[in-house]
Amino acid sequence: MDISRFTKLSDTAWQLEPTGPMRVPAIIYADADLLADMDDKVGEQASNVATLPGIVGASYAMPDAHWGYGFPIGGVAAFDAEEGGVVSAGGVGFDVSCGVRTLITGLTQDAVEAVKADLADALFGAIPAGVGSTGAIRLDDREMTEMLEGGAAWAVDQGYGEAADLLRIEERGEMAGADPAAVSKQARKRQRKEMGTLGSGNHYLEVQRVTEVYDPEVARAFDLAEGEVVVSIHCGSRGLGHQIGTEFLREMVAAAEGFGIDLPERELACAPIDSEVGQRYLGAMRSAINCALANRQILTHLTREVFAGLFPRRELRLLYDVSHNTCKTERHLVDGRERELYVHRKGATRARRPGHPDLPEALRPFGQPVLVGGSMGTGSYVLVGTEAGEGLSLQSACHGAGRAMSRHQATRQWRGRELVDELEARGILIRSPSLRGVAEEAPGAYKDVSRVVQATHDAGLARMVARVEPMICIKG
Repeated sequence: MDISRFTKLSDTAWQLEPTGPMRVPAIIYADADLLADMDDKVGEQASNVATLPGIVGASYAMPDAHWGYGFPIGGVAAFDAEEGGVVSAGGVGFDVSCGVRTLITGLTQDAVEAVKADLADALFGAIPAGVGSTGAIRLDDREMTEMLEGGAAWAVDQGYGEAADLLRIEERGEMAGADPAAVSKQARKRQRKEMGTLGSGNHYLEVQRVTEVYDPEVARAFDLAEGEVVVSIHCGSRGLGHQIGTEFLREMVAAAEGFGIDLPERELACAPIDSEVGQRYLGAMRSAINCALANRQILTHLTREVFAGLFPRRELRLLYDVSHNTCKTERHLVDGRERELYVHRKGATRARRPGHPDLPEALRPFGQPVLVGGSMGTGSYVLVGTEAGEGLSLQSACHGAGRAMSRHQATRQWRGRELVDELEARGILIRSPSLRGVAEEAPGAYKDVSRVVQATHDAGLARMVARVEPMICIKG
């Protein structure tokens, strides 16, 4: 991207001034090299988002931003319903509430290394993964509705986990305002056999070792210690979320003209928050958030069962669960006054400040854990929300490394079998039903997650706490 187009706000903040129909500026957080490496489409999409009715503050993009559908992936934007603000299915994305949760094992790296191959095989046998993967759970219509209303709380009631888990999940594991009646029969059908499954693409379950601690005080509060092992699960709302995104994008495109909304591109399809279609979408999208939370809760239960078979009397405790494809109603201080806003985060995570009342008591003094996944075979990071994040990005941070090339390009450059062997030689065991899927997710197909995290830290969006590296990766 041409940096000369931007006004430099700092070494890690760059602004595109409002021009033409833009209502607010577009701000990209990145160092100069990351910004220069971004596709021009990121700036174009961030600027297009800035044209939407009712947008507040700015259109933001995180350091891992890349070209997405309508909104850039890594995009953040907030809208005020009282000022004609809109909700956009493209601003949430297709994999609604895709997110990461991290479990603390209390095990040492040496203890896991002693049974690593057995653990990898057991996890691969217990965790359904891959395109169209299905699990042992079958939901009838009543159970589907209860799951869409209850999220992770429903899963705990079914025996998948513990009530204490809910304290460490955004929205306490149950997204308010869900409307299962707004979820189509086709979306329900696609999800009927997919609960407790990873899916494909960049979804994974990783057994990871803590390799570096940057903030000892916060790391202690998070129960992270160098040389110990954690488990991270990355997945979302599977077929249900994708179907909801597809259906409402189509409906919003058709409805936009009737609302007097001039879309700079069809992919930015949206509707007024207070409109009938806007409210239906919010109800369906919130249901999909609950689906994702329930899905990750079930996967947590399956993971615990596997670990219990190899490490009796060892409990896996939840550090936190964060989503990164959502629109949530939040109160933020903007222009000197607190406002209720509809905050879209597409490929971006919430990063609550220290002291925020939504955080569990044990974490509140330190801030919200921000879980940033790397690409297969590279490190991931745990960060924590900052006080400064409210004024910078509505308490938002990056979510991962961000793709540097398409999946098609990756398969032309790498072979799955070679990658599996190469990573095993480095001590990382890969288990996947698809060697093509492994090639699509090659580490080299992504940006350097360390650079992304450092830019996030330097910008003040979130602060680095610890780095983890994979030992085992179950890949869709």
